[in-house]
Amino acid sequence: MSWRSESLWIEFITGSRKTSNFCWAFILFLGSLGFLLVGTSSYLGKNFISLVASQEILFFPQGIVMSFYGIAGLFISCYLWCTILWNVGSGYDLFDRKEGIVRIFRWGFPGKSRRIFLRFLMKDIQSIRIEVKEGVSARRVLYMEIRGQGAIPLIRTDENFTTREIEQKAAELAYFLRVPIEVF
Repeated sequence: MSWRSESLWIEFITGSRKTSNFCWAFILFLGSLGFLLVGTSSYLGKNFISLVASQEILFFPQGIVMSFYGIAGLFISCYLWCTILWNVGSGYDLFDRKEGIVRIFRWGFPGKSRRIFLRFLMKDIQSIRIEVKEGVSARRVLYMEIRGQGAIPLIRTDENFTTREIEQKAAELAYFLRVPIEVF
């Protein structure tokens, strides 16, 4: 999602609040809870889950292993839910030709660096770079090259843009910023 005018371009960046993240966090939570319940029921000798009789699973070693996997899964699920709650990675890219400034803002994890704010002068932008790697794990990323500071990614690396979409986006942004495009 973006907003454009003659001298201003704002690109909103989606963070962790994506449908796939909600699904994975929920599935992982339910699966790890199931493992923990089976492990606990084997220790206590009570059937918490009707599908598996507690007498069929010995506490040592199966019950301990299932409890460990359940606890580990709950920790990972909690981490995913926290990144969704905090919306890590969301923010915006603001390109202002009138002021000659580029502002990049992202939300991070809570703490001192929760707000990640970068500011550059437009005259320091060297180029817009496209990196395309095809194959089993295809990767298409759009970067902004800054003189003396390297490349800054402008889109999430896990977004599945087609080559045509990434080229179109790069062309529009390079035209707006009046810089060349590099392809790697």
